[in-house]
Amino acid sequence: MAKKPTPKKTKKTAPKAAPKKSEVSEKLYEIKSSGIHNKGLFAKVDISEGTRIIEYIGERITKAESQRRANAWEDKARGSGDGLVYIFEINKRYDIDGNVPYNDARLINHACETNCEAENDNSRIWIIAERDIKAGEELFYDYGYDMEHFFEHPCHCSSNNCAGFIVSSEYRDKVREMVAAIRRKR
Repeated sequence: MAKKPTPKKTKKTAPKAAPKKSEVSEKLYEIKSSGIHNKGLFAKVDISEGTRIIEYIGERITKAESQRRANAWEDKARGSGDGLVYIFEINKRYDIDGNVPYNDARLINHACETNCEAENDNSRIWIIAERDIKAGEELFYDYGYDMEHFFEHPCHCSSNNCAGFIVSSEYRDKVREMVAAIRRKR
């Protein structure tokens, strides 16, 4: 199973119920077709670095339930090729299952060259612009997957920095080396 994304932590507090509506008053994004994976979120207006674009919302679940759901989705995805896990880690006890229709943030695609990052602020996950983003740009962040089963998660971002698989930036060089070694043996 791919590791759940773990956003940067800014503050530690006791978990509270995840809201269904975001604190962002106006949508800074729109949902459009993406060349990476069906749909994606795109900047509707120019967005400044540091701006909270959207909150990653969903059902707050325990770690045990999170593991159960992730394993079930992984089994299903192997057969269908659908997206895998929409679960974000929020603290030691709870995760957020973002696979709900009111969570547009679940449509943000992974890319090896990102323009957004996830940040944990009081157990709420925010997608924040990590640089200035121009209107029309697709929004991306690093899903932060570990090396486990990385061959099952190909990356289609086509960036110059793409490792070919969805793995955290800290593992990309290792993945490139492993893939190159496999190709040399063929």
